[in-house]
Amino acid sequence: MGIVTAAGAKVSIGSTSPYTTATAYAGDTWVAIANIEDVGEAGSEAEIVVGKYVDQTYVRKFKGSRDNGNMELVIGRDSGDAGYQALVAAEQTAFAYNFCVELNDKPATGASPKNSKFYFSAIVASRKNNFGDADNIVKTTFTLAISGAIIEVAASAT
Repeated sequence: MGIVTAAGAKVSIGSTSPYTTATAYAGDTWVAIANIEDVGEAGSEAEIVVGKYVDQTYVRKFKGSRDNGNMELVIGRDSGDAGYQALVAAEQTAFAYNFCVELNDKPATGASPKNSKFYFSAIVASRKNNFGDADNIVKTTFTLAISGAIIEVAASAT
């Protein structure tokens, strides 16, 4: 598979059931989120742990805990959309919800081609409306604070 754009990508919110495998995540009940302008970014970053020892002249650095960060999901505000409603409800709780980001990258051929999917659990940490000026669409930015691993399932021909 080559380089692809984000055009046609989908983001869905699931339940609060804790999953650790792609198969388990795939079986969740998903609600698609409409009108996404920007999916944002997420990915692993290690904390750098620094050791300074009097018998050594150079600082020693080690990888510590990993953090998959926060995803800033920018959405055209539509209070009638079920996905938007689910995000608003999730932001008002302390629970982590399951999320699926699906790219539009399935192979052109194959018996049953499938897109790449990224599964993860996150708390919806914030919900901020951006009203802008007269020529702006009202948007809401939801911050998804990812808790744990991001499981990637690569696009496939079957």
